[in-house]
Amino acid sequence: MFPLSNMMKSFVRIGALKVIDAKGKAHMFSGQPGPSVTMRINDPALYYKLFFNPELNAGEAYMDGRLSFEDGDLRTFLDLFNLNSNALDSYPLQHVLRKISKAFRKSQQNNAKGKAQKNVAHHYDLGNEFYKLFLDEDMQYSCAFFENENDTLEDAQRNKLRLIASKLNLQPGLKILDIGSGWGGLAIYLASLEDIEVLGVTLSTEQCALANERARAAGVADRVRFELRDYRDLDDTFDRIVSVGMFEHVGVHNYDEFFGKINSLLHEDGVALLHSIGHMSPPSFASPWMRKYIFPGAYSPALSEVFEAVEPNRLWVTDVEVLRVHYADTLREWEKRFQANRDKVEAMYDARFCRMWEFYLVSAEMMFRTGAQMVFHMQLAHKRDAVPVTRDYMAERRKEFRAWEAERSGSVSDIAASGD
Repeated sequence: MFPLSNMMKSFVRIGALKVIDAKGKAHMFSGQPGPSVTMRINDPALYYKLFFNPELNAGEAYMDGRLSFEDGDLRTFLDLFNLNSNALDSYPLQHVLRKISKAFRKSQQNNAKGKAQKNVAHHYDLGNEFYKLFLDEDMQYSCAFFENENDTLEDAQRNKLRLIASKLNLQPGLKILDIGSGWGGLAIYLASLEDIEVLGVTLSTEQCALANERARAAGVADRVRFELRDYRDLDDTFDRIVSVGMFEHVGVHNYDEFFGKINSLLHEDGVALLHSIGHMSPPSFASPWMRKYIFPGAYSPALSEVFEAVEPNRLWVTDVEVLRVHYADTLREWEKRFQANRDKVEAMYDARFCRMWEFYLVSAEMMFRTGAQMVFHMQLAHKRDAVPVTRDYMAERRKEFRAWEAERSGSVSDIAASGD
């Protein structure tokens, strides 16, 4: 099983990994106490492929059935992988290959106009019926906010919308831009709270069509509209700008352009709120498997890379909040619902597609649970006093919104149970 076995000896420092090779021979690699799993390799070509590019080829082999797990499962293996990722990065060959990949990361994140829409369509235009199988009822496809351990996915996604609305400090008459508006849930929610106008822009034809349909059904189409449009083509000004789960698709070499556009689109007294995946480690590059199969052109930045682009554009960072494990819990809920509907997904696509999405959902969960990934909220403004100078107003607005929601549903039980 050489040369893979040589790398495995350096890789597994926490936990135990038993590898059964293509001839049925078992190889044990172990370190300090930790997760334990058996990996079966059914294709001898993987000895070299996993040695040279483990992240890409492990995912592909799992999709194709050439790699499987016993005495443990995919989640256990990925937990072990994340716990030992630093050891893998320090292995001489992997260290060199990572440096080379980092040098070419700008070409990996090509999100120029036209190309950006193709990248978005690759993932978001799989079909609305597919996403309905595992998302919450409001079709929020971003990190939820679990305030209590017994929150359902629906509760947590509503908590997220409420949190974002509080940071936007909504007032009647505002004109709001939602960049990367998804299926419209956030824009419709904001319009239900205040008498405001919202423009949502997206590069997904599937999302745009359903979002406009939902706005009509909610009775807010006169104040909320969605357009299939690149945010870079806008030239109006807005009192509030919000972007949830879109910044990951900008590309690090386009950050200056992004914040420059925020600068020009945001009213002098306005407030912007960025919700994005990031990581707590130094600048790096996206997972090669994730980039190839799930999110072409995507990258989650280190905060240092974001500040580096914000500062030259003379924007005040008026607040930053890091959501640490909330996305891990969100992905876990998505994966449970995906598995519950796996037969329907396979009928839509095939078994390989199911294994691909299983690998995506579980690997992403473990990146947030035991890896370096997190979600951050960054509030931006032209003026230092565009929002109150303490964060108390956020909790007060959340309480107001929760009370309004409870009144609308004819129940006050949510208020009594609230920790706000």
